[in-house]
Amino acid sequence: MGERLRKLGIRLAATRSTALFQLATELPAAILARTLGIHITVAVKWQRAAAGDWGAYAAEISHRDTHPGGQEPDPHGPR
Repeated sequence: MGERLRKLGIRLAATRSTALFQLATELPAAILARTLGIHITVAVKWQRAAAGDWGAYAAEISHRDTHPGGQEPDPHGPR
């Protein structure tokens, strides 16, 4: 199968790396490692290389303004 794909111009190593890169941007390292059966440190390296730092993402989400327009709602309701 690999030979047929090469004849079609599909580079297996590049395709695999692209797929891993994409997964690393979408999944936390622990899930990536468990799903792919790779060591957690390898998953963390892939994630950092793909700039999919979930720790930074979680911190950024926790600091987001949850109110539209950046204003706290009026405790007395609309006037």
